[in-house]
Amino acid sequence: MSVSPIPDAPVGAPALAVGPRQRALILTGLSLGGFAIGTSEFASMGLMPNMVAELGVSEPQVGHLISAYALGVVVGAPLLAILGGRLSRKALLLSLMAFYAAGNLATALGPDYLSLMLFRFIAGLPHGAYFGVAALTAVAITPPEARGRAVSLSMLGLTLAILLGTPLATWMGQLASWRWTYAAVSLVALATVTLLAIYLPANGKAPRTRVLDELRAFNRLPVWQGLLIGAIGFAGMFSVFSYLAPTMVQVTGVAPAWIPVGVAGFGLGGLIGNMVGGWLFDRLRFRAVPVVLGWALVMLLLFPLAAQAPWSLLLATVCIGAMGALGPILQSHLMDVAGEAQTLAAASHHAAFNAANALGPLLGGMAISAGFGWTSTGPVGAIPAVAGIGLYLWAARTRARRLQAEACCPAA
Repeated sequence: MSVSPIPDAPVGAPALAVGPRQRALILTGLSLGGFAIGTSEFASMGLMPNMVAELGVSEPQVGHLISAYALGVVVGAPLLAILGGRLSRKALLLSLMAFYAAGNLATALGPDYLSLMLFRFIAGLPHGAYFGVAALTAVAITPPEARGRAVSLSMLGLTLAILLGTPLATWMGQLASWRWTYAAVSLVALATVTLLAIYLPANGKAPRTRVLDELRAFNRLPVWQGLLIGAIGFAGMFSVFSYLAPTMVQVTGVAPAWIPVGVAGFGLGGLIGNMVGGWLFDRLRFRAVPVVLGWALVMLLLFPLAAQAPWSLLLATVCIGAMGALGPILQSHLMDVAGEAQTLAAASHHAAFNAANALGPLLGGMAISAGFGWTSTGPVGAIPAVAGIGLYLWAARTRARRLQAEACCPAA
């Protein structure tokens, strides 16, 4: 497993020269970890009726479990990225995924609602740091001109989790217990540890700056603008997705057995969006953001109409799930603007993503509790999509002014 630098590699992401077979196995391992994380993250959405019945709580309270996990991601992503900065990428990835296996096993064994709130928070801690380091590792073993595609591949497991993992988790929960889902996630996480331990080179440590220098590089307006777009713009997708199961039963009028199909529709849309997002970034760069958010705005506003019939609801889930294209676009953009803080920025992208995962269920739950109905999650979710477009316009104007200033007064 020889390692050699590639001159054109992004700053902070040392290039690893590996053979095609080894590269494929590493990417498979990274995606498998994403599959475990995605299945665990989104399982509560499909299992909501089962968890409500066993725990004796309401649907919005199960939504709070989703938010607790997302809060764990927001806290853990930058914290663990900084604390693990002196480790090799391999050691950090293995540690994070082992931690994830333990957190999900605790969830499977949690005796009551309050303990589950704690365990879901703990399980979320390694989420963002894993995806951040995984994206940088995928970029390091991929030619620089295909960075967007590399990031898409590193996140492929996350979208496959929505397409396959979450429907299977929902089905498993209906047949047996929702607890078996989280136990299965722990096994997949351990399989990821095994695969990466065998095939990922041990000397993939990035050149590191001091913590204060990295924080200084991270604390720049373009980085925060990209994170804000993710934290707010993504929320609409989660507003709808979090309450999809009761919406299908209460509004569309289908049997609970159809819930895995609806969840799979989101997964199919996410898979399409993930691939389209990498393609869009390689062609439009940051300008791809308003394309995706504009699409999301239209689809979210149409959701109340689409929810009235099974065929249109399934089509809507695919279209709203395609909003996942924003993920690889923002991840790649942050790697461009983060300078020496690439690991921290890449991890923080997933913190922003899960801030949206906390905000979406919160907004949707407030609208439902206020009596606006299950389908109000669509129009409510359109509000942060509009805000995301506004944030993009702010970021684009800031960049144009900076480029203009540099053109007028170039540095000596």
